[in-house]
Amino acid sequence: MSKRCWLEPFTWDFVTAQNEMLCLQKSAHHGPTSDGHRAARETWERAREQESELADAVEVCRQCHRLAPFTNFNGNTFAAIARVMMRRLNLPPEREHLARSLAGHIVAGVASDTEIRAFRDFCASLGEA
Repeated sequence: MSKRCWLEPFTWDFVTAQNEMLCLQKSAHHGPTSDGHRAARETWERAREQESELADAVEVCRQCHRLAPFTNFNGNTFAAIARVMMRRLNLPPEREHLARSLAGHIVAGVASDTEIRAFRDFCASLGEA
C-alpha cells in the first residue's frame, strides 16, 4: 500500500455526528469545547487533504482526541474512526482484530512503546511505514 488520504472520507461533520451519536447513546451532553474544538477541526481538515501513512492517520486521531474538541467521548469518537480504517483493509478477522485493538490503544493514548512498535511493524507489513 502506498500513501493515501486515509481520513478523506471522514468530514468534520461526520466526526461531529459520530460524537453526537455516542453522547446520545449514553445520555451525555454533546457539544464543542471552547479550548480544543477549533484546533482539532483545523488539524483534522488539514490531515484529510493530505496523503499519509496509515500509522500517521491513526496518530492524527490520537492528536485530535488529546485536543478534546467535544465535551464528552473524544476518545471513543476518534477510536471508532481508526477502527473503520482498519476494517477497510479487508484483513483476515484475527489480523483485523489485532489492528483495531492496537489502533484503539494508540488513539486512547494508552499504548505502550511495544504496542506502538507492533502497530508500525503491522503497517510496514502492509507496505506502510
